[in-house]
Amino acid sequence: MASFTLRLKRAGYLKQTTLERQMSNQRVFFGTDGIRGTANSNPMTVEVAQKLGQAVGLLFMDEGDRRRHQVLIGKDTRLSGYMIESALIAGFLSAGMDVIVVGPMPTPAIAMLTRSLRADLGVMISASHNPYYDNGIKIFDRDGFKLSDAQEIEIERLIQSDLSHRLSSPEHIGRAVRLDDAAGRYIEHAKASFPRQYRLNGLKIVIDCANGAAYKVAPAALWELGAEVISLGCKPNGFNINKNCGSTHPEALCQAVIEHQADIGIALDGDADRMLLVDETGKVLDGDQILAVIASSWAEKGYMPNKHVVATIMSNMGLERFFKSQNIELLRTQVGDRYVVEKMRELGCIIGGEQSGHMILSNFSTTGDGLIAALQVLAVLVERKEKASVVCNKFSPFPQELRNIRFQGSDPLTHENVKNALREAEEQLGKDGRIILRKSGTEPLIRVMAEAEDYASVDRILTHLCDVIQNVKDC
Repeated sequence: MASFTLRLKRAGYLKQTTLERQMSNQRVFFGTDGIRGTANSNPMTVEVAQKLGQAVGLLFMDEGDRRRHQVLIGKDTRLSGYMIESALIAGFLSAGMDVIVVGPMPTPAIAMLTRSLRADLGVMISASHNPYYDNGIKIFDRDGFKLSDAQEIEIERLIQSDLSHRLSSPEHIGRAVRLDDAAGRYIEHAKASFPRQYRLNGLKIVIDCANGAAYKVAPAALWELGAEVISLGCKPNGFNINKNCGSTHPEALCQAVIEHQADIGIALDGDADRMLLVDETGKVLDGDQILAVIASSWAEKGYMPNKHVVATIMSNMGLERFFKSQNIELLRTQVGDRYVVEKMRELGCIIGGEQSGHMILSNFSTTGDGLIAALQVLAVLVERKEKASVVCNKFSPFPQELRNIRFQGSDPLTHENVKNALREAEEQLGKDGRIILRKSGTEPLIRVMAEAEDYASVDRILTHLCDVIQNVKDC
C-alpha cells in the first residue's frame, strides 16, 4: 500500500483535500458512494465493470510483490448482480488478482470480511436503497474503509486508458473461489457487538430486510440472541429489492409492528448499511434519534473518549440542541457516510451517522452497519426495561422537509435566479433555521431541504425555492 500512496504523491493527487474535492467534481464514474447507475447502461455495463476490475486490481497490487493478491466480492439481490459480478471477476482475474466470492451479503459484512481475510480489497455490488433496475459498485481498501477521492480519481484515469499491455501473463492469471461460511462469520461478528451479559429473550422484533442483502443474516442474528423474530422483505426475487419495503418504505413495517404487538421494528435498506426503527406505537425513528440514543448511552457509560459525534449537514437542529444539553458536541460534514468516516478518523470519534440511517460505530465497523446499530439500541432497551417509545424519543425535532426535483442537462443550482432565491430565504430565516440545496450524488436530483422552528416557514420557503428551480430547469 505504501507504493500505491507514493505513486499518488508523485502523480500530484495527494496535495490538498480541497484540490481532491475540486477534482472529484469532474469525475465520470464515481459519485458520493462508489459507481452507480441503471444496469446495462453506462456506467453500469459489463465493459466498465471489467475495466474497473482491471484498473483497481493493477492499482492495488504492490509492484514487485509476487504473492497472491486477493479481492473479496459480495453483492445484494438484484438480478443485474450476476452480470456485474461476472464482469468484475473477469477483470480482477485478468489483472492477476485472486477472487473470493461470497454472494448476497450486507455491505458492512464485505468491509469486515476484507479485514478478517487479510484481502487487499473488498468490493460490494449494490445500489443500496435504489430500485432493482439500478446497480452500483463500492470498493473498500484492505482496512475496510471506502476509497478516498484521490484513489477514485486515479482509478478513473486508469479505466480511461489502455491497460492491455499491463495485464497478467497466462501463468499469473488469478483464481476464483467461493467462501461458503461468510454468513456465519458475519453473524458472529454482529452478535459480538451486543453486550455479553444481555439476551433478547422476551422481545418481539419485526425486521424488514428490504428483500436485500441481509435477508438471511439479520433475522438469524436476532433469533440466535433470543428474540422472537417476525421477518418482512426476506423473499428476494431479483426485482423486489427496496420495493415498498425497507428503510425507504417503512409503512408495511409500521403496520406489522402494531398488528403483531411487537416491541420494536427494524428497517434495513437493500445492502443493510443503513437502518431506521419503528417503536411499539408504529412511529418511525430516523437516524438522528438513533444517534441520540446510542451516543447518550455510550457517553453516560464513559465509552466515548471524546464527547464528539459526527453527522452531516442534514441532521436536525433538534439533535444538535439535545447533544448540547448532554455536553456532547455535534460536528457536521457534507452528505455521504464516507465523509462522516473521514471526519471521525481525523478526530478520533467512535460514533457518527446520517439522518438517513447510516450509523458508523467504529468500535465495531468501518462503515455503516444497520444490524450492529440496531443491536446497540436493543441493548439499551434490555438494560433499561423500557418501551422503545420512551428510550428512542430523545428530542423534539425542528420541522424539517426535504423535496427532490429531477433534472437533466445543466445544474440548476448554478443559475443566478436560484442563487438569489437562496440568499433571500436565508435572510428570512436568520439563525432560526437552515436551508440546504445540493445535487444528489447518486441520482439526477436536486435536493431542497428547509428547517425552522415552525412548519409554516418551512413550507413557504420550500415551495418558493422549488418553484424557482423548476422554472430554471424547464427553461
